[in-house]
Amino acid sequence: MITTNEREAWRSIDERPLPAWYDDAKFGIFIHWGLYSVPAWGPKRDTVNTSGEAYAEWYGSAVRRPGSQYEAFHKQVYGDRTRYEDFVAGFGAELYDPNAWASLFRDAGARYVVLTAKHHDAYCLWPSPHRWNWNSVDVGPGRDLYGELDRAVRAQGLRMGAYYSLLEWYNPLYLADPGAYARTQMVPQMRQLVETYSPSVLFMDGEWEHHSEVWDSRTFLDWLYSASPVGGEIVVNDRWGKETRGRHGGYFTTEYGEVGYGPDGVALPLKLDRKWEENRGIGTSFGYNRNETLHDYLSERELIYLIVDTVSRGGNLLLNVGPTADGRIPVIMEERLRQLGDWLRVNGEAIYGTRRWHTHGEGEAVRYTVSGDTLYVHCLRWPGRELILSAEGLPSAAEARLLGWEGSPLDYCADGARRIIKLPELNGSGDDLPCRHVPVIALQLGPQGS
Repeated sequence: MITTNEREAWRSIDERPLPAWYDDAKFGIFIHWGLYSVPAWGPKRDTVNTSGEAYAEWYGSAVRRPGSQYEAFHKQVYGDRTRYEDFVAGFGAELYDPNAWASLFRDAGARYVVLTAKHHDAYCLWPSPHRWNWNSVDVGPGRDLYGELDRAVRAQGLRMGAYYSLLEWYNPLYLADPGAYARTQMVPQMRQLVETYSPSVLFMDGEWEHHSEVWDSRTFLDWLYSASPVGGEIVVNDRWGKETRGRHGGYFTTEYGEVGYGPDGVALPLKLDRKWEENRGIGTSFGYNRNETLHDYLSERELIYLIVDTVSRGGNLLLNVGPTADGRIPVIMEERLRQLGDWLRVNGEAIYGTRRWHTHGEGEAVRYTVSGDTLYVHCLRWPGRELILSAEGLPSAAEARLLGWEGSPLDYCADGARRIIKLPELNGSGDDLPCRHVPVIALQLGPQGS
């Protein structure tokens, strides 16, 4: 239960208006890349109890758990003398081309990018002075991986953001005195990251081990909003302490569809009246997992359904890719991104800058988004010659058009409470549709629309 004191302490942060660019953007790329990309392994999702147990980026912690699948794999492949920290020698990024990455993300239709500046193993992808000899310039690739992508992403007209882990698995100070660690190492490092790169997004993680007061979260957020170089444009999530998920901060987060749990262990409901973001991988892991097969990845159709359903409910989609240790984005991930980009080039007006309508859809086949006086009807399957709608608030008359269709406008008529849209006759194969999967009809709402 949220106490009055807690609510008052967070009030100014919770009530800060979310910068409009973020709600308009709808789609971002998440990137998990680090030492865990060297072993690049996690168990199959159907062999573990929770989704998090299949995350390859947790290798550095899970490998130390006696009896775990990670431990067995590590002993078999690397032996007893190889430590997780030794993987830094294999993290070379020799094929890393940040300009190619940024171009791919633009072509996929993303509007922002979030890279793991620091994950739970404390290894930094920028030359952090707070992690001497444990960052990508001092050891490993010898490059400012974050900074290079930051410049490339901005050159493509996209916004750049940073993922940052509050906790550090094996930092002696953190383990001995987490409050002292937060004040003397973590908060100064976060400020240095913001002052150096001016990110538009801060995606925090690892909050669950301590209360936000231990993390000194509100002190940092007060500085971020009032005195940092990005106070007017930056957006942050809700992962600032074990009591804040789904309750305090900026936008709320879901992960593989799971909202998360409060400090009392009770599952949290998704609050559609608050801006939220779904983050997940194309496969079942965030870090690259070479144990996955095609079966573990979303298909093109499933990926398009995911973004449509998420946006129809008022959310953004932060879709993760996990590069290999040498800096390649796996081909299947590239293919999925390009397929999504193809769909968005036809139907982007029904995604970007839209808002949730008073209902997100009808049954399993229709989803709605709205922008100004245009209501977009997303058809999760081709309806045939007629699409029949019955949602409350649909106009009795409207101009209807199929996005990407070069033919004449569609016939739209009212039949009692039903609204009927006549669809064009196809050639039988469907290859004359303007897009694969989820055609979208735009209804120009008149005075009777809502």
